[in-house]
Amino acid sequence: MPKVQLFITCLADQFYTATLQNMTHLLESLGVELVFPTEQTCCGQPLFNNGFENQTRAVALNFLRAFSKNSAPIVGPSGSCVSMVKHHYAELFSPGSTEHAQAVEIAARTFEFTEYLVNELKVTDVGAAYPHKVTYHASCHYLREMGLKSEAKALLGAVKGLEFIPLKEEDTCCGFGGAFTVTYPEVSRAMMESKVKNILASGADTVITCEPGCLMNIAGGLHKAGSTIQAMHIIDLLAAR
Repeated sequence: MPKVQLFITCLADQFYTATLQNMTHLLESLGVELVFPTEQTCCGQPLFNNGFENQTRAVALNFLRAFSKNSAPIVGPSGSCVSMVKHHYAELFSPGSTEHAQAVEIAARTFEFTEYLVNELKVTDVGAAYPHKVTYHASCHYLREMGLKSEAKALLGAVKGLEFIPLKEEDTCCGFGGAFTVTYPEVSRAMMESKVKNILASGADTVITCEPGCLMNIAGGLHKAGSTIQAMHIIDLLAAR
């Protein structure tokens, strides 16, 4: 039986607890044994993105301690948080140090949820059924830092009754960008409104993303536009029956 450690991430923990519950249900339905390291906190990405490397290092050390107690793969519902661990932790520590080696080792077994399903478990059909018109926003870290181009679409393609509608400029940023949306609100708003405009024009009734931050931003934009289009994390769609 495969075993994974759950990396729940901050935004998901605070705003999308149902998504986390669906993630656990889906993994368990695939015969995966779950471990939850209770010592985990934020991955440190907000600090890192704003240039506070010393403070990030302390947060990263806690993450390394929490997830090094078990050698199982680490799976999370956020491309950006997983990318932080996978691509930036090692640069926080001096090469040759114990911490650097630990960061490299943990990075090698940390996966975004769809990545783990498709590339590790070799699963695309989880038995989901969702008879609606669906479009897809490719979030920045998921696509560019993680290099995940086909995994989400492979899973969507196996959902019964789903009609997939390509989104114009699907790989263009939605404007969230973590602290970017606070530091540059006018630019962020313009990017979000452009993304929402394309979603509205798609004719879909649901837009899917793999990133809680993008989900929050797009859902807010659709609500502001008075749209009934539903923004949904791919995990929640895959849990639909």
